[in-house]
Amino acid sequence: MDRARWRGTVTRRVHPRLALGLEFNLAVEEVGPLATLFLLTETHRRPSLSLGTSSDRIGSPEGTASVYMTASKRIPRTSLSPYAAVSWSEWDDGLVFPFGASLALPGNFNFRPMYDGDRTHLMLSWTRGPASVTGLWIWLEQVGIAVSMGFGGDEE
Repeated sequence: MDRARWRGTVTRRVHPRLALGLEFNLAVEEVGPLATLFLLTETHRRPSLSLGTSSDRIGSPEGTASVYMTASKRIPRTSLSPYAAVSWSEWDDGLVFPFGASLALPGNFNFRPMYDGDRTHLMLSWTRGPASVTGLWIWLEQVGIAVSMGFGGDEE
């Protein structure tokens, strides 16, 4: 899993419904595009719907990408937000069906179990302002950490 050991991303929302960026994989000197187009924003009655592209899932071979459509919806009167996606995986040369949920917890924590279309991962994040730290249990086998920081813009 050396390819996933040191990965970085830079994204910028260039329009309220479009985010563009780059993903850097320092272990293999790989750079790839990131894009998310928000087709529908979530309302009280409908889920959000987005279309995007990024590198394929954790553990995928160098140079493989995915294109995906994701629907998500916060369940009213709860702190649970499930999501489901359909993704074209270059690694699999076919469709995979990721899904999961995000559960907001007290103390700025968030728990996210997920299935990436092939394997399961668990994430626990702590957020303060524009920064977050996430503990990862990848494939329910390996431990990892992710750090995120937002800069220079209004949060939406």
